[in-house]
Amino acid sequence: MSISTTQDRLAAEQVLDLATRERAKALSRREWKHRLAGFGYNIRETDAGDVIETLRSCVQVCVLPSALSA
Repeated sequence: MSISTTQDRLAAEQVLDLATRERAKALSRREWKHRLAGFGYNIRETDAGDVIETLRSCVQVCVLPSALSA
């Protein structure tokens, strides 16, 4: 396994952890998306499910679990 793959997986886990914590604080999905935008992330809704991507370059970071997508 390459170092970049390990770092990417670690970064994805950290972003998912951030998204989970922010979801617990937010009262609505709209507020949650706004809070994540403050950290530089966006939730994009796709046919395959919701994904978290960077706000500036639109690079996919991770896929949201279905429990958070609802």
